[in-house]
Amino acid sequence: MTELNALTIAAARDLLRAGDLTSTALTQACLTAIEGAGRLNAFVHKTPDLAMARAEAADAWLKAGDAPALCGIPIGIKDLFCTEGVPSQAASRILEGFCPEYESTVSAQLRDAGAVMLGKLNMDEFAMGSSNESSVYGNAINPWRADGQDLTPGGSSGGSAAAVAADLCLGATGTDTGGSIRQPAAFTGTVGIKPTYGRCSRWGIVAFASSLDQAGPMTRTVRDAAIMLEAMCGHDPKDSTSADLAVPDFEAMLTGDIRGQKIGIPREYRMDGMPAEIEALWSGGSAMLRDAGAEIVDISLPHTKYALPAYYVIAPAEASSNLARYDGVRYGHRAKLGPGDGITQMYEKTRAEGFGPEVQRRVMIGTYVLSAGFYDAYYNRARKVRTLIKQDFDRAFAQGIDAILTPATPSAAFQLGAMDDADPVQMYLNDVFTVPVNLAGLPGIALPAGLDAHGLPLGLQLIGRPWDEAALLNTAEVLERAAGFVSKPEKWW
Repeated sequence: MTELNALTIAAARDLLRAGDLTSTALTQACLTAIEGAGRLNAFVHKTPDLAMARAEAADAWLKAGDAPALCGIPIGIKDLFCTEGVPSQAASRILEGFCPEYESTVSAQLRDAGAVMLGKLNMDEFAMGSSNESSVYGNAINPWRADGQDLTPGGSSGGSAAAVAADLCLGATGTDTGGSIRQPAAFTGTVGIKPTYGRCSRWGIVAFASSLDQAGPMTRTVRDAAIMLEAMCGHDPKDSTSADLAVPDFEAMLTGDIRGQKIGIPREYRMDGMPAEIEALWSGGSAMLRDAGAEIVDISLPHTKYALPAYYVIAPAEASSNLARYDGVRYGHRAKLGPGDGITQMYEKTRAEGFGPEVQRRVMIGTYVLSAGFYDAYYNRARKVRTLIKQDFDRAFAQGIDAILTPATPSAAFQLGAMDDADPVQMYLNDVFTVPVNLAGLPGIALPAGLDAHGLPLGLQLIGRPWDEAALLNTAEVLERAAGFVSKPEKWW
């Protein structure tokens, strides 16, 4: 019998509506699992009292009838989302002690849909990282293991991925700036979707790179992702980049039929030195979609090789601007000042103490590329490259391509600390398959499709047309069903 905390959102929803399960029992099962999983360091601010109060309210709503699909479902919230009265630090020392007096739009929509917040989840500091090793809370740890070694759950949404994979919650929120939902999903054998830029409000989410950041759900199945995404989407007048578009019933559009669709395979994603396991997984995914009635088409995205360099100019530039507000004046950490120290010393000491090495590195890069004499040489040029990357995708979709299939990551999860002494660029290469999607503002989903030689999950990525998450989810569910991935990590924590 499936343990309550291991249920899918869809299965739990049906049991709750039928009266065969209560949200209080389901929530208690998750809280018990969280207490026993401290070794994973996934939940960093636990809210058990709030969770049980919301679960009781959800049970009353369910009994009254007409409750939304997420009513009574226990979820985790990434520490990047501001939550009223609950610490929201973005995993940074500089926001130590910050408890917002307001709720982010996305977490408010989930709350209003009856979802039960279990607590806040670990992440890379200010969402800057691909391994969850830059957090002030310490590393989040992947529930999957190889040779007894601690592995990264990916980043920046590593806590969210680890919590879902370890059955600590039924779903979790993540954010994706260059792959921070999809890469952790691939590393942990879970499903993560980054919707089209503007589909989910960014209001109340601590900003990294404003033109790239987008919230999305992390779940166990594609159907669960469809259910949770619908609750997270919608127009928000408080966010000028939020799209005023109707939100489809994503679950209702999971027809399982992709006959006649054209799936593009971009030749530029066949990188030198790509592991044979990733190549085989990709080929296998293509065959599964072909067997389901889709036509597989080779396509070209010629500016792909410039995506990472462009991203690592644009994202740090926007970060350096967004993080200027953390100065010790209004909220969060403030350094102790010595005799004779003025406001300049307060800024310098506070930011030196409050920001970790990766955040400092990106702020310095961003400040450099925005400075006089380098703005045109770097930032403006990167923006032009971004336009060319978007045009590559537009051209492919204009030629009738319905979705694009690629690997999600260049490898399975790697050992924590493995890149401590490496060039930072080696870490950045983890985002090689995911970054172009953010630069083009497109929806992308990662789902588990196999295991490597060490028994670790490997993921595939599907990229969809703008605003067509419904079709993307439908294609993903067809691939999910064909892949038949049911593996779970053995419990060691």
